[in-house]
Amino acid sequence: MSNQIIVVIEHLKGNIEDISFEMLGKGKEIADNTGGELVALLIGSGVDTMTGQLGIANKIIYIDDANLAEYNPQAYSKTVTEVVATNQPKIVMIGNTSMGMDIAGGVSIDQDMPFIAYVSGISSDGNTISSSLYGGKMNVDSSPSGDGYIVSIIAGSFPVDAGRSDGSPTIEKTAAPDLSDLSVHFKQLIEPEGGDVDITSQEILISVGRGIQSDENLPMAEELAGKLGGAVSCSRPIVDSKWLAKTRQVGKSGLKVKPKLYLALGISGAPEHIEGMKDSDLIIAVNTDPNAPIFDYAHYGVVQDIFDIVPALNDKL
Repeated sequence: MSNQIIVVIEHLKGNIEDISFEMLGKGKEIADNTGGELVALLIGSGVDTMTGQLGIANKIIYIDDANLAEYNPQAYSKTVTEVVATNQPKIVMIGNTSMGMDIAGGVSIDQDMPFIAYVSGISSDGNTISSSLYGGKMNVDSSPSGDGYIVSIIAGSFPVDAGRSDGSPTIEKTAAPDLSDLSVHFKQLIEPEGGDVDITSQEILISVGRGIQSDENLPMAEELAGKLGGAVSCSRPIVDSKWLAKTRQVGKSGLKVKPKLYLALGISGAPEHIEGMKDSDLIIAVNTDPNAPIFDYAHYGVVQDIFDIVPALNDKL
């Protein structure tokens, strides 16, 4: 086993995702405190153009192959597994994203490495891992056993800017494993069509979750959004119930938003939702459950029924 910390870099359409910089910043902290080596693992096609953004790493391993041009869970998992098997790192850091969750489990099984998901904290020596269970309702501290372990990091757990740094890392180009026998093949990326409102451009969002109970209650949120000069957005269950269009969904499987005000009404705060709104300037949450995970991220919180709060706000405005 080496004393390496490998960060699997996540990117889309030539842009490195913020979660990658979060992990790089934390990985660098651990490496500096333990005498380790921070390695950024960059996979794709034509990815060498992104190496300049990974200056904080001690080393960049990049794998450039036409079969990796578009994200394919089987191809990426096989590639990461080979790098881990070759380098035997102490820690593998992967985003707790749809891509990361595709990869981490397979690598864990193949390499017989403990895997801790939904991680929100790691001690500076890497020996204590804080993670969430039951949709964020319980926090657990773990000390992994064995020679190495894998963690998937919840977006928003660490500062993004800590991972953005100039530097002159060693750059190592590595060949991809044999990807000729894949049973999964990328066909096309289907993106949501534009809707009546672009929630990513709104400065104020009134976001509703399960607590809204019925589509018949949406007008009160729409009234509030109108009076504040904003728009209504939502969590995934609202879209799944077909009460609002997919273009209104905030979260990992929806859209990322950064409004000046994000008012979360009846949203519990699952990690998948937090990933999409964590960078809002001001987050205010209203929920009847005082232990709802959303309160861990809100700047202000109200433990109250939205059916009392929203009408009162509308009357006041």
